[in-house]
Amino acid sequence: MLLSSPRPIQRSQSLREQTYQVLRSAILSGEFLAGSRLVETQIAEKLQVSRTPIREALQQLQQEQLVTTDENGNLRVVSFSTADAKHLYRCRLVLEQESVLEACKNATAEQLAKIELAIQQAEKAIAQQPNQLTSYQLLHIDYQFHRAIAECSGNHWLALLLDQLFDKMALLRMQTVQQNLKVLEIRSEHRQIYEAIVQRDYEAAFKALSNHLMSSQARVIREIEQLQNQQIQ
Repeated sequence: MLLSSPRPIQRSQSLREQTYQVLRSAILSGEFLAGSRLVETQIAEKLQVSRTPIREALQQLQQEQLVTTDENGNLRVVSFSTADAKHLYRCRLVLEQESVLEACKNATAEQLAKIELAIQQAEKAIAQQPNQLTSYQLLHIDYQFHRAIAECSGNHWLALLLDQLFDKMALLRMQTVQQNLKVLEIRSEHRQIYEAIVQRDYEAAFKALSNHLMSSQARVIREIEQLQNQQIQ
């Protein structure tokens, strides 16, 4: 457990909500590693709050399936298997098929500019020397790109479902990026999706999206398998 530089808890707001946000951010950013144990007393000491808001926050994170209980009853950050990765990517493909369809139909010039901005930000980040910070930035940019496409649908339920799925995807990707900082290859794949949307070519957009997600899945699964092999050795 790290929490080396936790955000200060603001007493004017709900302690439970703030504690939840701090812990959720620590999990999704990789500050808490996949599979790491979460001890209420240690977290409470670090954040200088009582164990009650810690317990409530951890319960909420369990409901969101970001925290799980091991065979000994200990709370741990969830760790995804290759089967989990395949299922998550399959869900993404189904939901984002709708996203690109609606984007091809309805995307405005302003929305297209927002999508392209995410690509430009990725290109700028990739030009930097790979490190943990740029990898986290790329994960966030990847989310912004796919979220911007979903927003073109005008379907807030679709965007909400994708947000919930992206939380799991972020944790899955952080689990693998710890091993290989170059696992996030998104620049050219994103541009292919974007250019097809600009041309209002749904078939090309969906093909580019499918190739992107399947390539990402293959990279992630390869890293998970390497991690598993290292643990066996």
